Amino acid sequence: MKKGQVKFGATPLSSKTPRVGSDPSSYHQKNPAWRLGRLEMVDPFGWHTVDKETILSIRTKLSQFETMTWGSILNGKNHHNVEVDRLCSAARKRLDEMKQYDLEEILSLHLSGKERVWGILAEGVCTVLWWDPEHQICPALLKHT
Repeated sequence: MKKGQVKFGATPLSSKTPRVGSDPSSYHQKNPAWRLGRLEMVDPFGWHTVDKETILSIRTKLSQFETMTWGSILNGKNHHNVEVDRLCSAARKRLDEMKQYDLEEILSLHLSGKERVWGILAEGVCTVLWWDPEHQICPALLKHT
């Protein structure tokens, strides 16, 4: 080989096939799993204010979700992804502080009344972030007002 010539590697075998990533909606058939390492423990939506009775109630509800698939959980109006642009300014600011710049939506799980658990859903795992007992992160817009 002459100096400066490019050396080519071996030709790949024709029997090899490219790997395909997973289908983004395949998590709909999975049962929920939870990641708790990013639980917020500061105001305004931190878990540090939750009393023992409430945390037991939250645990019960999340355990009930584990018997369902994401498809059945998200097949209704109570539990859904919400566009980040629709969140209150405090929540958007906190996402920026957490360096979640590329996040387009965040998951809202309705527990009872106004109570919500918020997290990031990816590949069937919800990274739980916030406790929202007063439905302040994304208040419902009143119709006809």
